[in-house]
Amino acid sequence: MSDLILVTGGAGYVGAPLVEELLEAGRVVRVLDRLTHGQQRVAERLRDRGADVREGDVRDEVARRDAVDGAGALVHLAAIVGDPACARDPELSRAVNVEATRALMAEARDAGARHMVFASTCSNYGRMTDPTVPIDENGVLAPVSLYAEQKVEVEKLLLSGETAPMVGTCLRFATVYGVAPRMRFDLTVNEFTRDLWADRHLEVFGEQFWRPYVHVRDAGRVVKIVLDAGPERTGGEVFNVGHSDENYRKVDLVRIITGQLDRGEVSYVKRNEDPRDYKVAFEKVREALGFEPRMRVPDGVGEVAGALDAGAFDDPWSPRHRNIP
Repeated sequence: MSDLILVTGGAGYVGAPLVEELLEAGRVVRVLDRLTHGQQRVAERLRDRGADVREGDVRDEVARRDAVDGAGALVHLAAIVGDPACARDPELSRAVNVEATRALMAEARDAGARHMVFASTCSNYGRMTDPTVPIDENGVLAPVSLYAEQKVEVEKLLLSGETAPMVGTCLRFATVYGVAPRMRFDLTVNEFTRDLWADRHLEVFGEQFWRPYVHVRDAGRVVKIVLDAGPERTGGEVFNVGHSDENYRKVDLVRIITGQLDRGEVSYVKRNEDPRDYKVAFEKVREALGFEPRMRVPDGVGEVAGALDAGAFDDPWSPRHRNIP
């Protein structure tokens, strides 16, 4: 199998830390990224470190075929990410998240790739009957958003054997947080920390519902672990990515953040119904691959607040730090 790894979306929030991790380990990396959010400086930084970064859209057949040429493995991160972005333009989200992904899988297989790591989401579990009992990879998938429905559809296709001899590994990521080269402030931990750091009023909806969380660099690190383990060990597998003690309610996050910052005003808007409410079990990824996150939410809060203190972001409220303006 070729040593070349293709990372689609490799200049994105999760992608850039992953590519840095792979380059530091001496891996040969190619990136295909549309640079939708103005990540030209991120792309240059990755080029300077040795990545072959190509600006292109996964919907473009020529860009896809050129990108997969010679790759032994690929990590597919490129997507319209998140419920709001998908709901805003359902046709675009399907074109990117499903149709382009299906084409990429076939083209990668035909080009000789033997392993595809697919970025999925714990949102696939949707609203659980009893969210206090953590759900594992064998649990019922009950997506309640277009984004999660599309991820489930691709998971089923990748695990069906249709792309043989290329095999797939599906990673259901918890909600990501933390500082990265392409920063996002439309994610719960980062957004809450920014607003309270700025001593703004924070209005929290549905504070009692559960979600799991994982640091952005831990998300990148687990992809490298899967690639290192290879298709023989991880092909055909699904892994929840996070840690079982990182399931939080929004009210818990607020307590962590205000405990560190001691400023900002918070009000809660009660919701008796939320389409997503789930706690997730992460034992499989620890037992099978030895993955343990190095960061926890309190660490991430301190990291984000420290970066804000240091002026690391020209404008933390800029639209480029969100997946939709």
